[in-house]
Amino acid sequence: MTPWVTRLIVANILVFVLQLTFRGLTQYLALVPALLLERPWTLFTYMFSHSTAGLTHVLFNMLGLFFFGPRVELRIGGPAFIRLYLIAGMTGGLLSWLITPYSPIVGASGAVFGVQLAFAMFYPRDKIYIWGVLPIEARVLVVIMTVVSLYGGLSGGGNVAHFAHLGGYVGAWVYLRRIAGRTPAAQWQAKVAGPAPESIAIGDWKGVNFDKVHELNRDEVRRIVSKIETQGERSLTSQERVFLGHFTPQV
Repeated sequence: MTPWVTRLIVANILVFVLQLTFRGLTQYLALVPALLLERPWTLFTYMFSHSTAGLTHVLFNMLGLFFFGPRVELRIGGPAFIRLYLIAGMTGGLLSWLITPYSPIVGASGAVFGVQLAFAMFYPRDKIYIWGVLPIEARVLVVIMTVVSLYGGLSGGGNVAHFAHLGGYVGAWVYLRRIAGRTPAAQWQAKVAGPAPESIAIGDWKGVNFDKVHELNRDEVRRIVSKIETQGERSLTSQERVFLGHFTPQV
């Protein structure tokens, strides 16, 4: 596992153990959206606490983090990953404030849903095996979970904070759009792609002296100059601009 995924799983399990040990602790950690101004810390603490009625709540959230988290963390880097996690969790709480203000909320679901959305954005066609058997593409899983959360939230939702799930999606999407192009993966891709063609100077292509161009290169230089004359300088690739620059007077 990656560093931040490991830390988050350990933190959630430790808090769960504390909840089981100190039975009154959950009420101080849970988020009641309508009381957020009185208890602002709960917008953070609620996503590290879980229902103590059984193991399924914390287990499924940690499994989701375990499956989706490492590849997302490797893709965007540790600092961006923990920010993604916390922002998704907090926007999940804030959306619940708008929709279900008096329902107490605990659980990392909003944050984990944000990580799930990031996974689907980066690896949309990767197969997720539901119950270890049914293969569903990551992008399709997000659509299904969105529909389920909308239906569940609008129909009452039972004991599930459906709008926290949707808020996690919203927060993750906004954050990922904001950092697009600044992640390690995006920076590496830009480095591999090299500079934009327009940034490579080609000099005075009209001043090329073909008599001084070696005969092995002459036809290619003529082709590139002809391309400029018919299609304009913007039509040149980076390789063509670099090649032509060897034979043009620099201005």
